[in-house]
Amino acid sequence: MNTMAEARFQTQQRSSQDGRETSLWSSGFGMKLEAVTPFLGKYRPFVGRCCQTCTPKSWESLFHRSIMDLGFCNVILVKEDNTRFRGWLVRRLCYFLWSLEQHIPPCQDASQKIMESTGVRNVISGRAPGGAGEGPVPSHVKKEVQRILGHIQAPPRPFLLRLFSWALLRFLNCLFLNVQLYRGQMKMVHKAAQAGSPLVFLSTHKSVLDGILLPFVLLSQGVGVLRVAWDPRTCSPTLRALLKKLGGLFLPPEANLSLDTPEGVLARAVVHAALAPLGLWTGLLAVLRSLRRWGCSRRVCVRVHLAQPFSLQEYTINARSCWGSRQTLEQLLQPIVLGQCTAVPDTEKEQEWTPVTGPLLALRQEDQLLVRRLSWHVLNASVASSAVMSTAIMATLLLFRHQKGVFLSQLLGEFSWLTEETLLRGFDVGFSGQLRCLLQHTLSLLRPHVALLRIQQGDLLVVPRPGPGLTSLARLSAELLPAFLSEAVGACAVRGLLAGRVPPEGPWELQGIELLSQKELYCQILLLLHLLPQDLLLLQPCQSSYCYCQEVLDRLIQCGLLVAEETPGSQPACDTGRQRLSAKLLWKLSGDFTDSDSDDFEEAEGRYFRLSQQSRCPDFFLFLCRLLSPVLKAFAQAAAFLHRGQLPDTESGYAEQLFQFLQATAQEEGLFECADPNLAISAIWTFRDLGVLQQMPGPTGPVLHLSQAFASRESQEKLGQFIRQFICS
Repeated sequence: MNTMAEARFQTQQRSSQDGRETSLWSSGFGMKLEAVTPFLGKYRPFVGRCCQTCTPKSWESLFHRSIMDLGFCNVILVKEDNTRFRGWLVRRLCYFLWSLEQHIPPCQDASQKIMESTGVRNVISGRAPGGAGEGPVPSHVKKEVQRILGHIQAPPRPFLLRLFSWALLRFLNCLFLNVQLYRGQMKMVHKAAQAGSPLVFLSTHKSVLDGILLPFVLLSQGVGVLRVAWDPRTCSPTLRALLKKLGGLFLPPEANLSLDTPEGVLARAVVHAALAPLGLWTGLLAVLRSLRRWGCSRRVCVRVHLAQPFSLQEYTINARSCWGSRQTLEQLLQPIVLGQCTAVPDTEKEQEWTPVTGPLLALRQEDQLLVRRLSWHVLNASVASSAVMSTAIMATLLLFRHQKGVFLSQLLGEFSWLTEETLLRGFDVGFSGQLRCLLQHTLSLLRPHVALLRIQQGDLLVVPRPGPGLTSLARLSAELLPAFLSEAVGACAVRGLLAGRVPPEGPWELQGIELLSQKELYCQILLLLHLLPQDLLLLQPCQSSYCYCQEVLDRLIQCGLLVAEETPGSQPACDTGRQRLSAKLLWKLSGDFTDSDSDDFEEAEGRYFRLSQQSRCPDFFLFLCRLLSPVLKAFAQAAAFLHRGQLPDTESGYAEQLFQFLQATAQEEGLFECADPNLAISAIWTFRDLGVLQQMPGPTGPVLHLSQAFASRESQEKLGQFIRQFICS
């Protein structure tokens, strides 16, 4: 759920601050400005399609053909037309009548069905650890099952649901101007519901209101009563009882107990029988909850995005065929960082940061891997489905292009340019309207982080406030990173290649002289992909790194940063007439993880590229490199902190040490975009996977130690140099 710009702007004069800082509302330029619309002409990017490799049938059958022609609907706009009745009294009571007409399917008693399920019968008969033995089901076991089931769920009360829907409808109309839902996305959900299988919705929890807003939206669209999984630790017993009657689900406390306890075994069996998906999705929900939450402001617009549905059964069948051999980050990168070898291993990276919970541990190893890989698919779709907000675009421009300030007249053109580039890359934006008014409102939202200074010519100078305001701008700009991630990875990889050949401060023309082979580009991109954390890249697990390398290279060519260079004696790249079909196919499956992917390196031996010499390329190249600078600079600072940190220490304790160091460095060097506790935790987890830090058991829990491989200052300096090669100053 994304907070959008207000549709009604009130132009009012505000008092100036310190005689120079002034409000934007009174500025005027006497120029005609075009409106920014959330589409290019008649084209609207569709976002959030499911994986074509793992779910090809769902990708084809659950896609609405006319989705591009459908617009938005306001789900909280209820009028006389939304009821079966007409008249002046209906217009006054339309909310109440609408809530009475909502279809609420009857709830069936599930206790007997659960008692007959395979998992519960196995526990009772003793075929599972902690079972009660053979024979008839004891009465106390039945009571225990009913008690656990009562803790999980309760039959929804139609009267309470209708009353809650009516009250929530009035509350949302007071809180928001409108709640927008894309009709095309809803059409796909209806198409999936017609198949008869249960629907499972996973929320990225961008707002604290998601738990009540999403069930209301789906109920209002005829999907039915959504059973929402809640954390019992965040609710009081009274609130938990009310939420269960409204369709809430709560895991029993025994589900998180040790695997060898009888209570935990029985509780997990009941959970699996009561909800086929819930036991499988608990670890996935824990991943999704880790995303940053966004609060809702008063009187704003809200948009709810729904990714394309897919069949979980189809995924479980096809996903296993895409699994291949993987190595840890320590096996892949540590020898290269320490200078022990230069060849990049021909295998994928294994990096799983999924929280380990009781229900997840209860699954088989194969099913645990299935849940973890599924979480990356879902997170990838959720990020692709989320619209980019105007504050993210503005923060990106101010942080990575104009930290020293920019005139508003120049900012107008760049904002429109970056919006168009975002749309061209298949990402939607969550705003529209007249460009000048849009920028006015965006800067008002960023007012704590920017200063607006009037100059004599009537223009305004927008200056980011130094200090913690840059940290806030960096968090906002992270929303735009997925749209330019491939180009940013490619630009930083090119920077790493040129680091040892051309001085960083050298002219662009000098850097454009260097020839870059495709094999070198592949290797450098792979190194950066292995270094960057998985939750930043969000690569689909069915996509090989080599396929992604080719995608990165294609993006650099498409945006004009790289141009093909024909070497003397080589066949022109465009000359396909003399190419002969060999016994080896010229194409392979995109999800092929076999060693044949390394053949691309051999075919790319004679392909070379240069940096384009177009006038716009230097600034765009620098802009792309700076998009990854917060995380790369944080990693470089973490490498420099290794000899200063107090180890051994717990993970949370060392994260606090590193965060304080990042804050101190920000005050000294102005690197405020790196002073983020999330970046500190990400650096520690990456260094732990890289073998820089080792986790050992301690008296009060696991503690971190500095590994022997990086105990010397020389090794630590090599780590810092490896990271800094990708940073463009």
